[in-house]
Amino acid sequence: MNMKINWFPGHMLKTKKEIKENLKLVDLVIEIRDARIVKSSANPDIDEICSGKPRIILLNKSDLCEDSVVKKWCNKLSTGDIKALAVNCVTGKGLKEIKPLIDQLLKEKHDRLRAKGVVNIVTRAMVVGIPNVGKSSFINKMAQNNIAKTGDRPGVTKNKQWIKTKIGLELMDTPGVLWPRFEDMEVGLNLAFTGAVKDEVVDIEELALKLVERLQVIAPEKLKERYKLTELSSDPLETLNSIARKRGAIISGGEIDYNRISNIILDEFRGGKIGKICLETL
Repeated sequence: MNMKINWFPGHMLKTKKEIKENLKLVDLVIEIRDARIVKSSANPDIDEICSGKPRIILLNKSDLCEDSVVKKWCNKLSTGDIKALAVNCVTGKGLKEIKPLIDQLLKEKHDRLRAKGVVNIVTRAMVVGIPNVGKSSFINKMAQNNIAKTGDRPGVTKNKQWIKTKIGLELMDTPGVLWPRFEDMEVGLNLAFTGAVKDEVVDIEELALKLVERLQVIAPEKLKERYKLTELSSDPLETLNSIARKRGAIISGGEIDYNRISNIILDEFRGGKIGKICLETL
């Protein structure tokens, strides 16, 4: 399968440098991942880059996963000055829990500020995450259409855009783009399954077949229920063919319309119609 996904060391080096330079301007980091692929949607350099800075990891699209699995991930990732939270950045589900987590992570700092007489405490956070994981949705939801510059302030790099929210939090989007390292095909496949990698750069038919193969192992009953199959073939291609017949994805001569059925399967998985499924579990 030709994923055609490249990781550019030079570009990544520049981005890492910019993030490190901007870290001194923020109180904490908000990292966004896809709850369905918690490991694959993480950039492995984030832990190193953001070491020593409080961090909130938002597991976006958590409503597309089994609640028990997401809870396990949150517990595993929440250690010390890192807290994980299950959210949906489009609907806003779970985002109200961010403020209490910020107060918890920055309690000592806020106590010192209050002791000095500061009343209205403003917290600044950098938002990081790989492309298409939900950063823009998160920022727009938090801003509630109140996207504006807060103005130049001492210690703030000139022309930096800080996005206001109504909870005393100002957000800075990540400078540059962070891609995960594609050290194995599974990471690339997981990103493609969830739509993090654009369909235009992958073979849709091969991708759908790979997804059926994966679902036969991790969610066979959900696959059968969604497509009204009495049984699954040991051959993923035969299962895909059965799904195509059930959905009427047939062209003249009785041949399978693989492009059509591939798009159907991928769209329905991404939309949660096949069921709540985490591709990476603990």
